[in-house]
This record gives sequence, C-alpha cells and structure tokens, in this order.
Amino acid sequence: MASLPIAATPPSRPVERTPRLGVLWVPDWPVVAAAAEEQLPADLPVAVHDARGVVAASAPARALGVRRGMRRRSAQEVCPELLLVPADTGRDVRAFEPLVQACEHLVADLEVVRPGMVLFAAGGPARYSGGEEALAEALVGVVADETGAECQIGVAEGYLTAVLAAREGVVVDRGGAREFLAGRDVRTLLHAATTREASAAWTDLVELLRRLGLHTLGDVAALRASDMAARFGELGSQAHRLASGFDARRPVIHRPDPDITTSATLDPPAERIDTAAFTARRLAEEMQNRLMRRGAVCARLQVSARATTGRELVRTWRIDGALTASELTDRVRWQLEGWLGGRSGQTPSAPLARIELVAREVSPAGAAQDGLWGRRARGEVQAGRAALRVQGLIGPERVLVPVPEGGRSPRDRVRTVVWGDESTGLRSTDAPWPGQIPPPYPSLVPLEPRPAAVLDRAGEPVVVDGRGHLSGEPAVLHVPSGPPSGPSGTAASSPGRSGGRKPATLGWLRTGAYPITAFAGPWPVTERWWGQRRRGAWAQVGTDPGGVVLLCFREGTWWVEGVHD
Repeated sequence: MASLPIAATPPSRPVERTPRLGVLWVPDWPVVAAAAEEQLPADLPVAVHDARGVVAASAPARALGVRRGMRRRSAQEVCPELLLVPADTGRDVRAFEPLVQACEHLVADLEVVRPGMVLFAAGGPARYSGGEEALAEALVGVVADETGAECQIGVAEGYLTAVLAAREGVVVDRGGAREFLAGRDVRTLLHAATTREASAAWTDLVELLRRLGLHTLGDVAALRASDMAARFGELGSQAHRLASGFDARRPVIHRPDPDITTSATLDPPAERIDTAAFTARRLAEEMQNRLMRRGAVCARLQVSARATTGRELVRTWRIDGALTASELTDRVRWQLEGWLGGRSGQTPSAPLARIELVAREVSPAGAAQDGLWGRRARGEVQAGRAALRVQGLIGPERVLVPVPEGGRSPRDRVRTVVWGDESTGLRSTDAPWPGQIPPPYPSLVPLEPRPAAVLDRAGEPVVVDGRGHLSGEPAVLHVPSGPPSGPSGTAASSPGRSGGRKPATLGWLRTGAYPITAFAGPWPVTERWWGQRRRGAWAQVGTDPGGVVLLCFREGTWWVEGVHD
C-alpha cells in the first residue's frame, strides 16, 4: 500500500519571551516625602501642589474630598483644614534615596523610574528569596523597617503590566499579562511615560485612540501590530506591545550602539551640593549635546559619583524618549542631592572626587519604519530633518507638503498639509468624479487662481453665458499684474497657502497679452448643488509664444488654473 505524502509543517514563529519585571511603588510619594521632611503627623490632611493644582494628596485628604488636579482654592473649600505644601522634585529624590538603598539589600541593578517607583528584574531575586511572593513580602518589610514607608510590589511580564500590578499590589501569573490588561482603560498607557515630552505624546495618542473607538487595552491588542505601526508610527507600535503584555520595544539581537560617557574630576573635591551641581550641569549639557549630534536617545542614564575614600555610588534612571538639557541636569542634580544628604540626613564622610554620566542602550532618535523595499534613502532622512529644522525657525504652519486626493480640477486634486501631519487625502482618488478635467494635467498650478481676461479681435471681453456659449471669438489672453484675487474679487490670503507672499511665477506665463492660436471649450460645470451651488466653465487656450493655459470662467471673470510648461 502506498503511503500518502505528509505535508511538511512550516516552522512556527518563535514566541517572544518577556522577562519578569518587578515594580516597587509608594503611593502618593510627594506627600510622603513632604511629610517626612516637615515631620508632619500621619493623620493630617496634606496635599502637594504646583502652579496648576494638586498633584498628590494624602489618604485623610482624599477621604475629605480632595482630588488630584483640583485647584488649590477648590481643595481648601472642600477641606478647610488642608495643609498645602509646594511641590519640590529635589525633595522627592532626596527622600527617595534611602528607600532605594534599602531595596539594594535584596535586589541588585535597580532602575529609578521616578521618585516613588523603582523597576528591577525579578527572576534572580525571586529565586534567591524563594519565590516572587516571598520577594514582594521581603521588600515591603525591609522598606518599612528602614524607612517607615509603606510600599506596594507588583511582578509581571512587561513594563506596563508590572506598573499596574504594583498599583494593585499583586503578582500576575506567567502568561497572564494580556488577560490582566485586556479590560483596562486605554488611558492606562499614560503610566508608560517617564518624561514631559513622552507624557505629551502618549496623551495625544490616547485621545486619538478613544476617538477611534478603542477604549480598552484589549481593543488595541486585538489590532495587527503592522496596522498600528503604519497608522501611528513608532509610538503606536509601542502602544500595541504594551497592551499585549510586552515591553515597549522589541529585544534587539544586533550589537547596540556604544554607550556615551561624560565625566569630570572635581579638584578640589566637592563637599557642598552647589559645587557638585555646577559640575553636574556641565556634564549633563555635554551629554545632551553629544546625543543630539549623534541623533540618538538613550533608554537608561547611569549616574556615578566616587568619593575620595574610593567608595562609588551608582544609580540608574529609566528614560523614555529624549530628555531636554534641563531635564537631564535635574536628574543628575537631584541624585547628587540625595547622596550628599546622606541616608540619615548626615553628610558623607568624604567629599566627591569624580562624577560620571553614562547613556546606555543608545538608539537612533525618531527611528522610522523601513520602507516596503528596504530602508529609507539617506536623502529622504536628511530632508525630513531639514524640514523639522525649518519648522522650528519659521513655524510649523509655514512648511507644507502636497497630498494627492480626489477632485475635478487640478487644484482640488492636491491638498497641502503641514509637514509631519497625516499625509492622507480627504477625498478618494478612485471615485468617478464626473466632469473632471481629463489628463494630461497642468504641470504648474498656482496656490491661488490668477485673474485673467479673454478678449476678441475688437478688444472686447469674451464671457460665457448661462447656456455655456461664448460671447465672441477669443483672440487675446491678457494676464494683468497685481496680487491674485479669490473668485469673489477679494485678495487671496488663506493661511498656510500664500502666507501673504508675492504670487509665484507660473513658468513662461508673465504679465502681458498673448495671442490665442487655439481654443478648446468651454465645458460648463455645476458643482455642490446640495449647498452653495458653484457654476462655471473650463477652457484651454494655446498661445504664441508660450504654451497651453487652463482657464476657468466663474462669477464673470476668467481665472488661470494651470499652465502646461
């Protein structure tokens, strides 16, 4: 008996394994730091505020109705006994340093996400402690014993999953990250931001996703990763990975870019924070300039300080996106303040002799998706950078790019959009568009129609009547001087188009009179019968010298709509 051939099973795509991450989170850390520095009683309602309103409130304050985002006056109205404390990020970092050092007894290689939150790899410490639950209990205990702060621990696969698990104080089962995230509001993606720039970008993306009907992380994860990347770019790809329970960026298998290091030796050694902060500012600005010159960003910033006794203090900050010079300087200065303040409020036994900054996991800034047939051309990348530079000099609304779309006239078939906006036409180019101007289309189309006049041999104007007939035989095309006017007779001044500039030259067409050697038309067209009816007629004229001009007769005037060059 002949055996049937067995179809070869294609090799399955390797499943991406996401490492287990742990997050330590202290709720309302700005309030905890302020209360510790001011030695405030635990039952006192306290709120930390900035210029915009309340940024954090204690549990007694929340019980009396104080909420984050409230204006100070509103918070005091609902809670008259509320104590308002100004926000101070330096204070938050100084107070958080003892907690981070306490965690280092159990976990190595910590990453500070922000004051009040620490990220670490949970695999090794969990095996050492006897399991993830045992590790969480041990961390909560050591933090409470050494600092008196109450914290919550979360362990899960993926950064966003671990952050949300910490906010609930749970350990997510292996492989259950996607199910854990599915029903949560898409606004939880905002927890992935660690810088002001990243927060603004995530806020815009979340608002757009909600307008599109994607209200939960499960809705985002259900989409194809390629569609998210094509529609929303790199940020959309990160959102899809986070909603699916992975890290924001796919693990790289190629050799990463080398780290960027800046360092300085303090001579004499620094015993005061202002001396160390001055050097730290210079190093931070140098680091930021080197990253900008390379066109790169880093995922982690390592701050190292060495004392004259040889003891070295090292701390790693997690970074999402590009940092401004001031943000980079603040992180370094805050960290030095925490060290120079000492774990118990005492200054170190020896001054600082060396400061070093290391940018780790360096990658190209604004890396774009490769094209269908390979990488983007070098000239295309350089043109994009130049356009962004020009936008910064003259304003974003002054740098425009053409986008093809459907329409009847050559002007309607092209729309200008601001560089960087979505370059998608509002009208389909595949629609039939009855009455459209047939190809070939004019090679030059003015931003605004140019007024013109068609005269007969006696010098009288030639017009088109209501039945689409000419009042005479065209003999001369006259192009007057002056700025272009709109069809209603007023000067054209649409923002983002002409910008108040002089009209561009239309190839060979200049101000003056051109004998007409050929005339085709007119072709009457009636548009928008359902609203503001627009009636007119199209015609083409051939001139000598010159070429072919596309004209439109509307509201008693001829308009130059295009030139065949």
